[in-house]
Amino acid sequence: MTTREIIKELPIPAHFDVSKVGEVWRVPYQERAVAAEVWAKEHNIKPASTDKKRICLLIIDPQNTFCIPEFELFVGGHSGKGAVEDNIRLCEFIYRNLGVINTIAPTIDTHTAMQIFHPIFWVNAAGEHPTPATVITIDDVKAGVWQVNPAVAYNVANNDYEKLQQHAFHYVQKLSGDRKYPLTIWPYHSMLGGIGHALVSAVEEALFFHNIARCSQTIFELKGSNPLTENYSVLRAEVLEDTNGKPIAQKNINLINQLWEFDAVIVAGQAKSHCVAWTVEDLLTEIRAKDPKLAKKVYLLEDCTSPVVIPGIVDFTEQADAAYQKFADAGMHIVKSTDAIANWLDL
Repeated sequence: MTTREIIKELPIPAHFDVSKVGEVWRVPYQERAVAAEVWAKEHNIKPASTDKKRICLLIIDPQNTFCIPEFELFVGGHSGKGAVEDNIRLCEFIYRNLGVINTIAPTIDTHTAMQIFHPIFWVNAAGEHPTPATVITIDDVKAGVWQVNPAVAYNVANNDYEKLQQHAFHYVQKLSGDRKYPLTIWPYHSMLGGIGHALVSAVEEALFFHNIARCSQTIFELKGSNPLTENYSVLRAEVLEDTNGKPIAQKNINLINQLWEFDAVIVAGQAKSHCVAWTVEDLLTEIRAKDPKLAKKVYLLEDCTSPVVIPGIVDFTEQADAAYQKFADAGMHIVKSTDAIANWLDL
């Protein structure tokens, strides 16, 4: 039996409302649970445990803070509606391929106020905090243009201000030396317990429906809560060690090992230029260390992700496209959600 014969696309359930994808609302869990079980029987959808080929959908940060217009870091892309349009296609992709996707793993950016990339962490000589989008370079730290706010040391460094200053210098220098994005001060976003932290309602609904219809527990991967480092990638923090070489964070070995177990890993989410690119970059690093041929197991949904674009201020499209070209050159597949999965899945 061929892959085309095994994979059958399903219709989109009537409850999915395209017009509500860019809004925040409560998912009616019990109602959807009942409907999902009926849907599974109607379309002969088997439990995920019976799958002979295991496919994982890894969704990077499908949260309100990135995906709902007027929230803190909405990823508009070039259309201005990027993340909303991406999530429409993503939800439809999930529903159409409900009987094929074995496991869905959304990552959840998770922050509190006192973190190294938030305004409160830094002050200038006048005691003012940097505004969002401020880039702090090693020269800025050396010259004292920006310095660690003494008031945060109590909460994040056991009141050892000198040690925290040393770490901040080391951190900014390390970013520069490793050719990563420079330290950018972001607006407060993905705040733990807040509305922005939550999954986009339409995406959450699709994940819950899949969970019940396929008896497949959604794998929620939290990232970004460490106050001393950034976590664009779900697989590892930007900086792993302090000034003395002692670990301040660890690679996400558990998730890495889980991904190896799947026959295919499909990646979508926000933003293409930042958290998606960095996650896939780290996955590629792990693949090259283990077996370069594993890159063929990775599929990137290019129409379910958008780069950070702030008209007239910054446009990361070029960096995002360059990253995806690198991934393709390494053997990963660049695909579209609107194409039949049987046409591109190499199983």
